Amino acid sequence: MQSQLQRGRFYAYLAVLVYAFILGLSFMFTKVALMYADPIDTLALRFTLSFAAIVILVATGVFRISLKGKPWPRLLLLAFMYPLGFFTLQTFGLQHASSAEGGIIFAVTPILTALLAGIFLKESTTLRQKLSILLSVFGVVLIFVMQGSGIELANAAGILLLILSCLASAGYVVLSRFLLRTFTPTEVTSSMMAIGCVTFWAVSLVGHAADGTMNQIFAPLAHTDFVWSIVYLGILASLVTAFSSSYALSRLEASKISVFSNLSTVISIAAGALMLGETVTIYHLIGSALIIAGVIGTNVKQKAKQGGNAPGYRTKQAEG
Repeated sequence: MQSQLQRGRFYAYLAVLVYAFILGLSFMFTKVALMYADPIDTLALRFTLSFAAIVILVATGVFRISLKGKPWPRLLLLAFMYPLGFFTLQTFGLQHASSAEGGIIFAVTPILTALLAGIFLKESTTLRQKLSILLSVFGVVLIFVMQGSGIELANAAGILLLILSCLASAGYVVLSRFLLRTFTPTEVTSSMMAIGCVTFWAVSLVGHAADGTMNQIFAPLAHTDFVWSIVYLGILASLVTAFSSSYALSRLEASKISVFSNLSTVISIAAGALMLGETVTIYHLIGSALIIAGVIGTNVKQKAKQGGNAPGYRTKQAEG
């Protein structure tokens, strides 16, 4: 039993590392996609591909879904937080704030997640875990600030929307952790992709109908770069990350999972250096080291002084 539990946690950590790696590369593909289509059309096409993949996986028996007797309306609330709330607030927030400001604010998400997890899931964190989360956040902020970026009060509206997007992301992690006591990772992932597809298409169609540009919806698909970007964003950055994070959340505490999102900054720096030839400076290395140290400090188990669970995890639910 103990070895099975350890194996489950190992796969959970592997899943969240995959999540962080894909998320780190997604920024480049998003930039490419937005060169050819507006944010809403990009999201609609992205989630169309995700939902199409879900249909294939369910039809072939790879994914098994059974919502009978389960409180499925709760999944609507989850989808309202992510992908609907997060992406919508982030998109409009970035229209009134810089991407650097978005990066700095997004780094605070693990702090919000730990707070919400403590309130709603009764997950406690040790002093070392709290300091480690702060260390990872400081690492991200250091990188952006040293690049000459900062928070401009003139962009207050955008900053507020970005903060709300972080709150939506934190709420999604905590609510997922709760719902995964009832639903499987495949059921959570499938519902998110389906609701995202329907909603973003509805918004896109209304916008194009109002502008008289219905014939331009699929125009971006004529560009190969856009198609490959949508394949990456739809299959990997949406479907795979949603499933991997759901799987990890079914076995690990919310605060431990959330801090891995800051690893995406390290992945982005490495990808920029290897694929785009971007310069890596000493502050990139220092910031990355702080982020990695924060992730390790949050997740490495301390020697328990009592014979039960490791410090920092005193929830009432059993591990999945």
